[in-house]
Amino acid sequence: MTIEEKLKILTDGAKYDAACTSSGVARIASEGGMGSTSMGGICHAFSGDGRCISLLKILLSNACCYDCAYCVNRVSNDVPRATFTAEEIASLTMNMYRRYYIEGLFLSSGVLGTPDNTTQQMIKALELLRVKYKFCGYIHAKAIPGTSPDLLERLGRLADRVSSNIELPSSASLRLLAPEKERRDVLAPMSYICMRHEDGGVRQGFVRAGQSTQMIIGATPESDLKIIRLTEGLYGRYKLKRVFYSAYIPVADNSLLPALDSKPPLLREHRLYQADWLMRFYHFKADEILDESHPYFNEFLDPKCNWAVNHPEFFPVDVNRASYETLLRVPGVGVKSARRIMVARKQRRLDIFQLAKLGVVVKRAKYFVEGGMGGKLNAADHPERVVRELIRGENARQLSLFDDKDAGSAPLLGGKEDIRAIARTGK
Repeated sequence: MTIEEKLKILTDGAKYDAACTSSGVARIASEGGMGSTSMGGICHAFSGDGRCISLLKILLSNACCYDCAYCVNRVSNDVPRATFTAEEIASLTMNMYRRYYIEGLFLSSGVLGTPDNTTQQMIKALELLRVKYKFCGYIHAKAIPGTSPDLLERLGRLADRVSSNIELPSSASLRLLAPEKERRDVLAPMSYICMRHEDGGVRQGFVRAGQSTQMIIGATPESDLKIIRLTEGLYGRYKLKRVFYSAYIPVADNSLLPALDSKPPLLREHRLYQADWLMRFYHFKADEILDESHPYFNEFLDPKCNWAVNHPEFFPVDVNRASYETLLRVPGVGVKSARRIMVARKQRRLDIFQLAKLGVVVKRAKYFVEGGMGGKLNAADHPERVVRELIRGENARQLSLFDDKDAGSAPLLGGKEDIRAIARTGK
């Protein structure tokens, strides 16, 4: 099999892995070295939203000894198999780098015999890149569950970021769909990397860009509340840089999985990323975003707006006096715009026009701030109409939900429960 044939198979096999992101590492090649990594992204590319830029994303091998029902590379699936040698990976990476096709490497793999054997092959490839070719660019490597700590140590010193996929949101689902895997084996690499970081591992060149993980969404019945609680726990316990969510794409005809003709839950994935952002940067807790009585996201409103319309007691907010933490709770106000407000209001009293200049999304924020900035329509007095406006603003197709296309003449609903029903279901 030629390199080109292997490349076609092993890049296609890696496309379902979303757990790669910008580096967060700054490193300049020493004399005689090649490549560099910038703090803002991968090598010389910058990505404010954390996307990978120009990474060679491949598998060492798509051969695997496990039979995970949700995986296209499972041992029972009849697909073409291929395996790169360490030298092929290193030379392929360098050739693509020299031609400006890529700026870094993302290397994962199926399990070749045993986790330790697979990791050893990955280490050989990375050692060739770092030592023989003196490659100083960004490398993201996948930790194989069940790998011994000494091999994890070697892998972590060669790669900038290491990720260990948690796969599914619960142990019960993992036992059902991947009975050969143990949750403790998945979590062990996370625990080891976290421990090494706390011992000063970053200063010693160990996994400088931290660790991340990925979980599959929609293949199993866990609620959104369970997923974001798990996410919150992973961030707190293992100090992860990112948790990635991958909407399940049907790849197998299995009674335990969604039908092959079902669509991936992309909107649900999007809501999870929005909630993840709220927890990481806006100081929200998982149990604030959802609760036991409403364990799923509102399909029609983003989580922050949904929280706001269900907590009218928190609004309206006086942007000229509110604390930074309070400003972050206002829909349409982000981390940067909240900081700008804190500075600008020292010079003058802010109105709706100044807020727009500071980067606030006024079409959302105007319903939740004091001073008549939203006119007569505000969330405290007319929550049901505000919900309609927010839904309409987020997605024009939701106009079909209402008999009257003019929100101003839409009939008002009666009690708080009706209002909250709109906020949570869009109906």
